[in-house]
Amino acid sequence: MVGRWRKKAAESRRTSVPVDVPSGHVAIYVGSGRRRFVVRAEYLNHPLFVKLLDQAKEEYGFSHHGPLALPCDEPVFEETLRFVSLPESWNPVQFVILDTPQDTAMSSIS
Repeated sequence: MVGRWRKKAAESRRTSVPVDVPSGHVAIYVGSGRRRFVVRAEYLNHPLFVKLLDQAKEEYGFSHHGPLALPCDEPVFEETLRFVSLPESWNPVQFVILDTPQDTAMSSIS
């Protein structure tokens, strides 16, 4: 899946390259207000980002034209950025992705 997003990004770069996006980074639009973030491209491989990309695929599909957009709230995205920037967050044993509200309720009880 990340490969498809990279291919899409490469195709869009051929038409126009934003001058404010450094090499090795990607611009992402987040939330209903489409706030723009510039993040390291390597973050797209992190399991939490993969989850966000899956949500974007469900929301917009791969035929979505335009910049990479994620359908999540800005505070959620900002917290995700803070987490994936920590070197220890790349160790899959250190975190669990909770998919349902029931999982969240159960994890707070345990």
